Amino acid sequence: MERQQDYVLRTVEERGVRLIRLWFTDVLGQLKSVAITPAELENGFEEGMWFDGSAIDGFSRVQESDVLARPDPNTFELLPWAEDDENSARMFCDIENLDGTPFEGDPRQVLKRNLDRAHERGFTFFCAPEMEFFYFGHGDPERELVPLDSGSYFDLTTADVASDLRKRTIHMLEGMGIPIEYSFHEDSPSQHEIDLRYTDALTMADNVMTFRLVVREIALEQGAYATFMPKPLQNVKQGSGMHTHLSLFEGDTNAFHDPDDEYKLSKVGRSFIAGLLVHAREITAVTNQLVNSYKRLIPGSEAPVHVSWARNNRSALVRVPLAKAGKESSTRIEYRAPDPACNPYLAFSVMLAAGLKGLEEGYELGPEAAANVFELTDEERAAEGITGLPQSLAEALDEMEKSELVAEALGEHIFEWFLRNKRSEWADYKAQVTPFELARYLPSW
Repeated sequence: MERQQDYVLRTVEERGVRLIRLWFTDVLGQLKSVAITPAELENGFEEGMWFDGSAIDGFSRVQESDVLARPDPNTFELLPWAEDDENSARMFCDIENLDGTPFEGDPRQVLKRNLDRAHERGFTFFCAPEMEFFYFGHGDPERELVPLDSGSYFDLTTADVASDLRKRTIHMLEGMGIPIEYSFHEDSPSQHEIDLRYTDALTMADNVMTFRLVVREIALEQGAYATFMPKPLQNVKQGSGMHTHLSLFEGDTNAFHDPDDEYKLSKVGRSFIAGLLVHAREITAVTNQLVNSYKRLIPGSEAPVHVSWARNNRSALVRVPLAKAGKESSTRIEYRAPDPACNPYLAFSVMLAAGLKGLEEGYELGPEAAANVFELTDEERAAEGITGLPQSLAEALDEMEKSELVAEALGEHIFEWFLRNKRSEWADYKAQVTPFELARYLPSW
């Protein structure tokens, strides 16, 4: 750590960096930033930077508000955009109490604590999310949304504005040390996907936060607007997901891989999947935290609705992708429920906690869903023991509130605050009279 701090201090001096932006997130996953000068950087490493935590959603009450932001030198990156023609950089921070202990309201600390649990069992947790999002001509909620293109899945739309935005975004992300695996046009008009390359979960959560900022910044530079809202368009089938590929490694060995298994899936992998399935309903409020998230999780939208697993069957909640030829040892699982509006630190935490619970308790994995789960009748799904994901934020919160697993994974502070905040969001939503209701009922009733 000391060597990395020295590297940061030297780079700041050599590159003439004038501002260092310290990044962290609130409980909902909104990126926060405070800027310091190079003169304060060494003190920031040694003592942390004090701020009033009561001003941040979900952090502290007024009577216990003081916290420290301690920059993580491993996350240092020069920002590729110039601010007033001056070089700047960023680092993610861990939030601490004044005595140096981890602050329980910090989502990054929550993820680190859950990763420590995995490390105690000898595992490193890796993630790779598929980030979907929409481009629009503006971000004014009072006006009709204007897609930038009318393309569909894998369309080659080289001449449109959206394609150029995606290309610029990839170049900027790679310039910040965030490798990209794939990028393409998604199924809906002006919907795009950029897939981030596998890495450890903490780095990936930081990368997701950086990704969302970069996508928005590039769009704004070109007079457009990017959104990670799961379902912004009413009359299209598909919303934006964050399908997340997961694996556990023991050193350099993929703990999910068994060359002798017909699915190439080890006992560890099977129990991990079983944990995700058993606890899927409990963790959904965290992986899908908005009222709008449940406009995506509906039948016919190509999003998972039912708790099941399969290999190459995208109607299932958990998928075990078929490995490429020559890469049979790269066994992984894909959890398909999350959307890109989640807090990645908390979402990765509850997914890991559910999977580890499956390992600890020795959960048995049932048979895979061979058929299209969407096309089964309720009776057929019941016969196969297939339950459904929550169909509203209220239902998801009810499941979360009963969950010892989620309470333990998030910690009491975030668990209770998240429930209060989201109950309030649901109450506000229920109080709305929507255009649908007016059009449906006003003429007849």
